[in-house]
Order: sequence, then structure tokens, then C-alpha cells
Amino acid sequence: MRHNDADFIRHNLAVVAPRAADVTSHFYALLFLRRPELRDLFPPAMDVQRDRLLHALIRIVGDLDDAPALHGYLGQLGRDHRKFDVIAEHYDLVGECLVAALARYSGETWNDAVQAAWVRAYGATAKIMIGAADEDARTNPPHWAAEIVSHHKAADDIAVVTVRPDVPFPYRAGQYTFLETPWWPRVWRAYSIANAPDPRGLLTFHVRSVPAGWVSNALVHKAKPGDRIKLGAAMGEMVVDHLAPNPMLCVAGGTGLAPLKAMVEELAYYGTDRFVDLFYGASAHSGLYGLEDLLRLSQKVSWLRVRPALDDLTLAGISGGISEVVGEYGPRFDCDAYLSGPPAMVLDSARVLRRLGLNGSQIHHDPVVGAYAAEAEVDVPTPVAVDAPG
Repeated sequence: MRHNDADFIRHNLAVVAPRAADVTSHFYALLFLRRPELRDLFPPAMDVQRDRLLHALIRIVGDLDDAPALHGYLGQLGRDHRKFDVIAEHYDLVGECLVAALARYSGETWNDAVQAAWVRAYGATAKIMIGAADEDARTNPPHWAAEIVSHHKAADDIAVVTVRPDVPFPYRAGQYTFLETPWWPRVWRAYSIANAPDPRGLLTFHVRSVPAGWVSNALVHKAKPGDRIKLGAAMGEMVVDHLAPNPMLCVAGGTGLAPLKAMVEELAYYGTDRFVDLFYGASAHSGLYGLEDLLRLSQKVSWLRVRPALDDLTLAGISGGISEVVGEYGPRFDCDAYLSGPPAMVLDSARVLRRLGLNGSQIHHDPVVGAYAAEAEVDVPTPVAVDAPG
């Protein structure tokens, strides 16, 4: 890329933003018109996918001046796209259709300089993604097949699902992966892994069923031991830095407990003297489904304090919304904070922590994006990811 390409691209993205839905719809229309067989790689409903494409573009454009962050994100995206059967030859066509869609809705602001900037930027993007995918293919499958070995209801709308991958699945505590079920082929949803890596190689997921949630309802109400699912590669950067000396503040809402539980397990496994203050919030008792296990662990170790919070207090704990509780009980200014739960809770808690004096480098959560968050398929950290090819 040239030194002024980023400026051209940011300005153009601002121009087309009011018609973002039209841009992404036109992009997919062009893609499927030119290569009809690619439609089979995508989920039946495309509305969510169109939003995810836009937000991936926003993430990439936002990181244009931060080469390490951009390279890391694109590498992760390239590795993850292997699960969709994306191959190198698809990238050129995607680039052509993307540029054509942007040109159509840019009006008179589109010119040769803008087009050249997008072509160079996309070429660099594709190169990183293809390289990461090729490197990953040397050691990992495009996706992991796994068998459900345990399924139990923690509440009427929450299931704890444990699976055994056919081959080892590499990940860090705090990461998430995308799942595909046999009931909805080509529909992938993100779920945090609720346990730290262990010698048995099992993975546990906390799944809440939500209205119109295709995958979540299938996993909560249909799945049973013996059923088989697919896993994408582990993703996410919300992991424990074991060399950091600061105390940890963990804020979990609902099934957002999953990655934080895994991180606490990892700390316990390796041994730690870092103090961990874990706030766990829900609107009703059933939402605190993992509380007993956390309290038992806190009785065994001196470094963990668990503080349940309910919107309507009817048991021992703290009354109020979790972000309000965090604000009232205020963390130490030198802590590292990890947030996981419904998108609104994550954003509210982050704002509260900044008001209390924590800076951005101390607050950790997976990226939250409006359209993806609005789908509310699960209460887990909401990643910026294109949840289908392209």
C-alpha cells in the first residue's frame, strides 16, 4: 500500500456507510452471479452475513495504521475461513466484486485513485489471509469434528455441552470457537470455551437458547450425547498473561461466565498468587447457574473472591445490575479487567471502569459490534468475524 491509501479508503468508507446494506447486498449478488456454486458455501439466511462483512471491513480499515494488529486479525480471519472451504482462488473474485460494489454506491466520489487504493489494500489483505491459511493447513484441519459426550440442562434455557474432538484441538483459556450443528449446515455461531485445556482434550460450552436462535435452540433442546458437531479454529485474544503482576477483575453476565471460568481454572492449574475478584451477574437465580462451582473453588484457594449480583436480590449477594455493582464496589486502579457477557453489559462495564480510572490497556474483552451483537445468538464475547466465506 502507498502512504495515502488509508486516507482514500477511510474517506470512501464514510461515503458509502449510509448505504452499507446496499453495498454488501450488491457484493453478494455479484459474487453469486459470477460463481453460482459459491452460494452453497454460505448459510441460508444472508442478512446477518451482510452485516458481518461490513463490520470486518470496518475493523480492517480501523487497523490500517496498526500493522501488527491488522496482521494478527487478518491471519486469524484467514485461518478461520478454512472451515468454510475457502481456497486461494476465491480471493481474487471476492476482491473484484467488493470493489465493484463500492464503486456503485460511491457516486461521484469514486475515481481511479480510490479504486487503486482499495485494490492495493485488498491485495495486501488477501495475501496475509492466504498465507496464514496455507501455514495453518500444514498442522491443522480446516475444522474439527467432535462428538457430544455430555449434555445437561443448567436451567430451562441453558445447557452445558461437553464435546470430544476427534483430534487434539489447540486453544487457550478465554478463547472462543465457531460451532456448526448437523441441524443447520453452513450456519456457524460463536461460543466461548468454558474450561481450561486439560489432558482429556474435552471442551465444554455454556449455551443459552434465545428466540429465533437456530444453533442455540438446537444445542439446548435437540442435542444429546452421541451427536456430532464441527468446530472452527480457536479465536480471541482475551487470555491470561501469566507474567502480569496485577490483580484481576472479572465481570461475567449470564453465560458470559464461560471464558472467565476457563481463565480461573487455568490460573488454579498453574498456581497463582494474583488476587482475582469475580463479579457474576444475572437477572434471576437461574442465570447464576455456575455459582456453586465458583464458590467451592473460592473456598479452596485464597486468591479468588466471587461476588454474585442479581437485578432483584433474593439471595446472599449484591443487588443491582452488574455494571452498576462494579461501579459501586469499585476495583483497584491497578487491576487488569476481563469482561464477558451480553454486549450491552460489556460496553456498560467498560465505560464504568474507565470512569473509575482504568485505561484501555487494562480492560480486556472481545470486540463488540452492533449488528453482530443485535443478533444475540449467545451471551458470549462478541467477536468481529465474517461468519461465512468472504
